[in-house]
Amino acid sequence: MSQSTYHSTLLHLSTELGSVLRDRGWTVTTAESCTGGGVAAAITEVAGSSAWFGTGIVSYANSAKVELLGVSPELLETAGAVSCEVVEQMALGALRVSGAEIAVAVSGIAGPDGGSKDKPVGTVWLAWAGPNNTLLSECYVYEGDRTQVREQACVTALRGLLAIIR
Repeated sequence: MSQSTYHSTLLHLSTELGSVLRDRGWTVTTAESCTGGGVAAAITEVAGSSAWFGTGIVSYANSAKVELLGVSPELLETAGAVSCEVVEQMALGALRVSGAEIAVAVSGIAGPDGGSKDKPVGTVWLAWAGPNNTLLSECYVYEGDRTQVREQACVTALRGLLAIIR
């Protein structure tokens, strides 16, 4: 995906997300690791996003996941930061901290290093949490370089938010 196509896709998804959130009177929050705030940046690219976005947490370090989002240190030790259980705790922690109605959390291995046989470079876990204890998590293994992995994760995060709202 070219840079202009990527930015156009993010802006389209963020604009659509804002419209749906405004209609419902909801706010969204993000808890990001490997995307480094990319999802929050896409959301705030939309004028007026302060009406439906107030908090984004970049918890790149495990200590930030624990201190800011309440992720269990034991879980980080046993499952690892790039796991279903950790992104689910990140999403629920973001909801708790922000008071938003819906959250997305992202943790992955963007590369070029850090991968393993079980979790190769490009492995990204995402979790979405919402009303009525809605919690959905999915693992993706994206192709491409570091930038491409992060871009794909941001697009997936926004598409997932729209899907879980609907």
